[in-house]
Amino acid sequence: MTDEDLIRAALDAASAAGPRDVPIGAVVVAADGTELARAANAREESGDPTAHAEILALRAAAGVLGDGWRLEGATLAVTVEPCTMCAGALVMARVARVVFGAWEPKTGAVGSLWDVVRDRRLTHRPQVRGGVLADECAGLLEEFFARQR
Repeated sequence: MTDEDLIRAALDAASAAGPRDVPIGAVVVAADGTELARAANAREESGDPTAHAEILALRAAAGVLGDGWRLEGATLAVTVEPCTMCAGALVMARVARVVFGAWEPKTGAVGSLWDVVRDRRLTHRPQVRGGVLADECAGLLEEFFARQR
């Protein structure tokens, strides 16, 4: 799969977000390209502040692998730049690559506001590619927030 294919899969996952949840989707694929998990934001629906698409997808992927919490060799693709919580989680899960769509200048922790994943003090630093299908990913958010106003 190309990075564009991964973001398209994440966009598809975002469509499963509930009507009150920000439509962000995430997909985790193994090193061989096998999809392990996908998820959409579910904070509002579940009342869980940690129910970001990335966290839900990481949890599900770890469950699929069934051999612990390490997702070595895996790629996480998400429609929006991860926040600090999600960036920390993907580092701790040993995700090899992060691919994201829209940049998030207010809360982004993979290069915008912070750069958690490239902090040299950490024992694991995933590769990062941002801005993949950024306009399409940002458009989904713009539509959502326009409806909220």
